This record gives sequence, C-alpha cells and structure tokens, in this order.
Amino acid sequence: MMSAAYQPPLYVRAFRPPLRALFRGVFHILSRVKVCGLENVPKEGAYIIAINHISLFEAPFVTAFWPVPFEIAGAADVWDRPGQGLLARLYGGIPIRRGQYDRRMFDCTLSVLRAGRPLLMAPEGGRSHEPGMRRAKPGVAYLLDKAQVPVVPVGVVGSTDDFLERALQGQRPAIEMSIGPPVDLPPVMGRGKARRQARQVNADLVMAKIAALLPPEYRGVYADHVGDSLQTEE
Repeated sequence: MMSAAYQPPLYVRAFRPPLRALFRGVFHILSRVKVCGLENVPKEGAYIIAINHISLFEAPFVTAFWPVPFEIAGAADVWDRPGQGLLARLYGGIPIRRGQYDRRMFDCTLSVLRAGRPLLMAPEGGRSHEPGMRRAKPGVAYLLDKAQVPVVPVGVVGSTDDFLERALQGQRPAIEMSIGPPVDLPPVMGRGKARRQARQVNADLVMAKIAALLPPEYRGVYADHVGDSLQTEE
C-alpha cells in the first residue's frame, strides 16, 4: 500500500499547469462555457469530486476549470488509446480496471485522499454515451467511508459524444458545469451483505446529489431520487 505522503511525480506536476491552461483555451475557443458553484469548492483538504459520465469530455472539462489541480481515477483502457493515453500519462491519472476488484487502485486512491488531495471519479464506472445517468457502482461509497472525506457533486451538461464534432463544425455548443455543496455521507453500518447494501445506498445518494444539479433529461435512473437528495439538506 502506498504511503499517506502521496505526491505526484515531478514531471506530472510540471505538465499539469500547461495542460490545464491548454484545455481551458480549447474549450473557450470551441464552445460556450458556463461554470456555476465555484464557491462550493472546499478551500483545502481532501474530497472526492463525483461527476456524471457521458463521454470522454467531462474529465478534461472539469480539470480545466476547477480552481486547483486534482487527481483523476479513470478507466484503464484510456491509457491504451493514442492521444488520450499520452494525456493521461502526462496528467498523471490513476487507471481503474473496470469489472474487477482492483486492490492497487483502491490503495492508490486512498493514499491520495489521506494525503489531503482532491480526487475526481465517475461513480457510474464508465461512459453512458447518452445524457441519462446509469446506476452508480459502490466504489465511490467505499472510498468515502474508508477515507472519511466529503464528496462534491458535479453535474456536466452538453458533453455528449458529438460535442467535438459539433464544435469543429463551428457550432460552438454550450457545455456547463454545476458544482454542488460538499456532502458528508451517513456512516456505513453492518457487515457482509448489509454493509454492501449500505454502500450502494450511499453511492445512490451521491448520484442523487448530482442529479439535482442536472436537467430532467440527464437524470436517468435517478430521476425519482432528486427529492430524496434535497431532503438530506434540510
């Protein structure tokens, strides 16, 4: 297991500022950018940034316009793609092997959070390729429980698979990010099956918080959970 004194490699720290600036410039040129809720970003300390995940564009978009650089946990197959793999290596993301328990990934992401650094994740575990959200995997709740950090829900609108195609055609499509207040999830209780179910409930709560930041057509399976999310804030 990695030590709590997690620190990205020197070359990663060197490349992140120009990469973030490059992404910001590209998004501003190709699209109409709107960012809401920056006041909700914690000023310091560890937290998980949880996003909806339609396409390849959410992670670079959030990376570009977040006030501070953060670590990213993403699908391992991105590292094998030309172009995308190079960017992932330069930025220093953490690869996740989908569909299997990845102890190294959990150890690495926990070391990030225990070192006081923010971490971006997509609780759905993969791209939906359509606006409607799919049900979350319990991994995000596992990490939140183990690290005892808050989650910052983020809803992204406009990042559909055809975003780049429309942008290159000169349409300048709108892309928006809405950042919600940090949330501390209920403690995970019980053992075995009961504990796994409690983690899934917390993962669903994270998604309900994201859904509350999105228009109805983006909420998918969480369309009926928005009311539950709002009630937890009372």
